[in-house]
Amino acid sequence: MTASTAPPAPAHGAATTGLRVIRRDGTETAFDASKITVAMTKAFLAVEGTAGDAAHSSRLHHLVGELTDQVVAALHRHPAPVVHVEQIQDQVELALMRGEHHRVARSYVLYREEHAQARSTGGDDREAGSGPDVRVTAPDGTRAPLDRARVETVLAEALAGIDDVTAAPVLSELDRTVYDGITADELSQALVMAARTLVEREPNYSLVASRLLLDRLRAEAVSHLAGAPETPDQATMAAGYPAYTRDYLRRAIDIGLVDPELATFDLDRVTAALRPERDLEIGFLGLQTLYDRYLLHERGTRFELPQAFFLRVAMGLALREDDREARAIEFYELLSSFDFMASTPTLFNSGTTRPQLSSCFLTTVDDDLESIFGGYRNNALLAKYSGGLGNDWTPVRGLGAHIRGTNGVSQGVVPFLKIAGDTAVAVNQGGKRKGAACAYLETWHIDVEEFLDLRKNTGDDRRRTHDMNTANWVPDEFLRRVQADATWTLFSPDEVPDLHDLYGNAFAERYQEYEAAAQRGEIRVHRTVRAVELWRRMLTMLFETGHPWITFKDPCNLRSPQQHAGVVHSSNLCTEITLNTRAGEDGEVAVCNLGSVNLAAHVGPEGLDADKLRRTVTTAVRMLDNVVDINFYTIPEARRSNLRHRPVGLGMMGFSDALFTQRIAPGSDAAVEFADVSAEALSFHAIAASSDLAAERGSYATFDGSLWSRGILPIDSLQHLADARGAGELEIDRSSTLDWDALRERVRSQGMRNSNVLAIAPTATISNICGVGQSIEPIHLNLYVKSNMSGDFTVVNPHLVRDLKERGLWDEVMVADLKYFDGSLADIDRVPGDLKELYATAFEIEPRRLVEAAARRQKWLDQAQSLNLYLAGPSGRKLDELYRLAWRSGLKTTYYLRTRAATSVEKSTLQGTDGRLTGVPSSPAPAASPAADPTAAACSIDDPDCEACQ
Repeated sequence: MTASTAPPAPAHGAATTGLRVIRRDGTETAFDASKITVAMTKAFLAVEGTAGDAAHSSRLHHLVGELTDQVVAALHRHPAPVVHVEQIQDQVELALMRGEHHRVARSYVLYREEHAQARSTGGDDREAGSGPDVRVTAPDGTRAPLDRARVETVLAEALAGIDDVTAAPVLSELDRTVYDGITADELSQALVMAARTLVEREPNYSLVASRLLLDRLRAEAVSHLAGAPETPDQATMAAGYPAYTRDYLRRAIDIGLVDPELATFDLDRVTAALRPERDLEIGFLGLQTLYDRYLLHERGTRFELPQAFFLRVAMGLALREDDREARAIEFYELLSSFDFMASTPTLFNSGTTRPQLSSCFLTTVDDDLESIFGGYRNNALLAKYSGGLGNDWTPVRGLGAHIRGTNGVSQGVVPFLKIAGDTAVAVNQGGKRKGAACAYLETWHIDVEEFLDLRKNTGDDRRRTHDMNTANWVPDEFLRRVQADATWTLFSPDEVPDLHDLYGNAFAERYQEYEAAAQRGEIRVHRTVRAVELWRRMLTMLFETGHPWITFKDPCNLRSPQQHAGVVHSSNLCTEITLNTRAGEDGEVAVCNLGSVNLAAHVGPEGLDADKLRRTVTTAVRMLDNVVDINFYTIPEARRSNLRHRPVGLGMMGFSDALFTQRIAPGSDAAVEFADVSAEALSFHAIAASSDLAAERGSYATFDGSLWSRGILPIDSLQHLADARGAGELEIDRSSTLDWDALRERVRSQGMRNSNVLAIAPTATISNICGVGQSIEPIHLNLYVKSNMSGDFTVVNPHLVRDLKERGLWDEVMVADLKYFDGSLADIDRVPGDLKELYATAFEIEPRRLVEAAARRQKWLDQAQSLNLYLAGPSGRKLDELYRLAWRSGLKTTYYLRTRAATSVEKSTLQGTDGRLTGVPSSPAPAASPAADPTAAACSIDDPDCEACQ
């Protein structure tokens, strides 16, 4: 029997009882799995042809049967007993792509699109403007006909002023998903979903979806107000926004969510400054993120609209200002315009009764049980209110060390790390985001080899920490031994206690003394290894598990403005904070308060708007400094440290968008130069703003003796590192363009309000709110599904779409090609070369370029940057070269290593993949294990299970 005459394969054991299908005309029918089999068989025959022998026929028969089973199984996981025919077709595409039948799936996608267009232009036999006969179920159980006029009015308002969008495809999508008896809330969700499914073909539908979600949010926000419209439109809401905001604040205070002090503001004055129209400019991903995680709610009902939210945050930050109302309005303008955005803890908690506004906490754990278990307690209290944790575990004695109190032998640091990891998981910040910590260990610790294995999926699970991030704290002396292929000695810290506090040449000299003592038999616990073999193992574990990250101890300390007041023993959860910590009764837990300038809002085609950037940075530094005094401190060590040193961390986001605006290719020399220029401007204005605040408010308590007090700015501290490294171990450009001499004198004479001012954080969530690329990251893909705690979202590069439209290249085939080629333009022949270069994705950029750009930024920063590195075809040699380059370039830290296998685009149609609004909780697959995929890093891009990405 040939393939052309083979009967359709039967559905293999598919239990179809009870499942019903909504057809395109709105009627229902019983589910029939054989139709899936027929459709798939036709699809294969259309691509592969009808000729074939019996073996080919048998293969096709069984293949189609297996794929049909997958589709049926997926449909029966659907929470509702009714599915739409389009949902079935979505699952068919997904099964084809998962089976790597890419040509068949691509043909099937194009076939569906052609028929969808035919229906929208008259092929559909329903009367134009009509829809299925649907009744909507009210909360009291009564039913009424769908008010289609109301739907069309809401949609028309959502479409107003947006290019390249129309009502017809949204209504068509809506008609295929509604059903008789749908609830009012489900109808609202369905309308949003109808718009968001169109985003892949036209990114502007994201803004339409956002406005439709805003309509739903407005209804929730006013539901408690007597006499308010059931669902006010935008114009009605805009007129009543000030009154609504005053009422919302009183209500939030009454139910204990907002600080009563906010009621003492001149509310008429501050609410008069609200900009209701800015609600309409928030993208869908941003508004959904606000809705799910940030806006205040009572028993799940959101009653805080976006502009009220930004005003609440601004008022909370202005509580101690002399003219509170004027400053609140100034802060509100900065936040609501998206020129600057405060960090997530600040947004969560500003203006509330528990204003824990700080982002990052760094601790040192001492070598005794009281300190260790006190560390667990501190971690829990700090994480409870959204703090990210970096723990220095180096002082804890290693495996085999003597315990004097019991005359026993230590089990090392690893068992304690497992408890720390479990604590972070248990304290999940009220469900707002996962608790997370990063453990740091110096490379000379006797347990370092076990530390490298903590994230492996094999071995004794009692000595694994599957949920904790880990990082190597690497001294320069180790890299010198690697370069020389020399030996390296591992010690237990109880026998070499001063190594923990030494760095630079002082560390190297003392370390060599301990090595000599070990050779004389004066040190009990030690082991000698070949340095390059340990380095290779560090890189291998980083490659296989994504951990431990590589961070560099000596640059962090030699360039620290606060080296007179202590030692930097670790970085934080995301490797951008480098502050002193100390254990003990008078110990200090380092605290940093973060916020990021939206670089995309400060550039034009000709480059940086320097004056606007200066104004933004000046206000932003003031906001961050206010956090120190307003903050709710959960442990005394954090309060003591923050009030003494007052560190803040101003960073940036939207770097890739800024490049696109200037038509700068991300892998070019010009991109490296812009990294330099933009970081220099940010640094200059931030230092100046902190110095001016010192003139107004006084310098921080430990200013005297700091590098600042000696007129040594971050760019100058490079010389300290160069002196310690020696010739050939530091390769960095030291050029500058601004008047740094005048600023040095200004800092010397006025002082500094903050011990540290600059740090570039990942910004994954706040960049979603602002609708720009995160932090300093290159674009991951030009079309992909982004996963986070709010669900799955179709993301299309709007800059690329705009350019393709201008050249007449944006169409359904381009969308299909972008899916097929994993969001990359490289293999799409009809895309011009200049666009391929401009919109190159992270894995298409030479990795050394990312290091070069990072080195240009690092010279201006008093702290560090969250730097992800990307390798499309990783190998041992490439990893070795890349991380040695990072060290020679003077970087203080690196973050995740991303490899190609850790990022994949859903090749099926992206329609229907968007998660939370479907009513189905998002259940993303876990990151690939090393055993299953040795090239997969433990944290894929935007992995919702990775707190560092939130």
